[in-house]
Amino acid sequence: MSDASSVTVIHRPLWRVRLELFWKSVRTNWALFIENPIGVIGLAIILFFALMAVLHPILMKTVWDPTVYDPITGYDFEILRHPAPPSARHLLGTDPLGRDVLSQLMYSTQTEFILGVVAALITVTIGTLIGALSAYYGGVIDTLFMRLADLVIMLPFISILIVLSALFKLNMLKLALVIGILSGFGGVTVIIKSQALSIKVKPYIEAARVAGGGDWHIIVVHFIPNLLPLSFLYMMFTVTSAIFSEAVLSFFGLINIRMSWGIMIHTTQTAGYLLNVGQYWWLVIPAGLAITLLCSAFYLVGRALDEVVNPRLRRR
Repeated sequence: MSDASSVTVIHRPLWRVRLELFWKSVRTNWALFIENPIGVIGLAIILFFALMAVLHPILMKTVWDPTVYDPITGYDFEILRHPAPPSARHLLGTDPLGRDVLSQLMYSTQTEFILGVVAALITVTIGTLIGALSAYYGGVIDTLFMRLADLVIMLPFISILIVLSALFKLNMLKLALVIGILSGFGGVTVIIKSQALSIKVKPYIEAARVAGGGDWHIIVVHFIPNLLPLSFLYMMFTVTSAIFSEAVLSFFGLINIRMSWGIMIHTTQTAGYLLNVGQYWWLVIPAGLAITLLCSAFYLVGRALDEVVNPRLRRR
């Protein structure tokens, strides 16, 4: 009687296998991302502004006197005339109301990040779900959502926000909700739906149907996870759109936010210093440069992620 060789089979939990595959994918995508210099530059700028947002409350509690450096109610009585130019006491000077410009700039970074991230998350949630449903079911559902997307795309985005701000009192969260909904039902849905159509014809989708998987199981388990990389890419672009839209509305005084970069420029314009940028440059350039840099940073990261998501764009 021959001895049968014993084979030891090690069973690993399914969650651990999925975690290892996910971590391997993250490392691979990160290696591709850092090969693109524009992505690294964009990420560095975002981290710089994130550091500003984190440091502001620390400085207010440890270094700065709130009665002088509070971005909304602060006032420096030791300076006789405001706006005051940059000095050792105020590195970026003071605005026409006697408030420290650097403190306003750092405080507003928190507002811009929250607005951009909330709007982007709403956009991605709506766009991914609607795109997956339209591609999977087709027919009347697809026609309804695609015609709605066409309507949203045709309407001027900023003009809609201006009209809504005149009808309703928009604060930061309401503005993020409006931007997220308009972006989610607009062009993002069309692009994600086109990607979902390519997923619909994959063999594993048919295998899931044969195995008895229901519609929602296929959409949630197979469609949405494969759409998330593209959704995350357009999340970056939505952040840029949200920051720019808030700056425009704040400049015209159409939004109820305590402090933002757009409000800083609006204060300068209201006080009559906007057309005298050469003499009072610190009232406009820091806020304007911050808007430009942060919007550009998210755009650059989005372009770099595009090469990660789309293999055809990768460098050979």
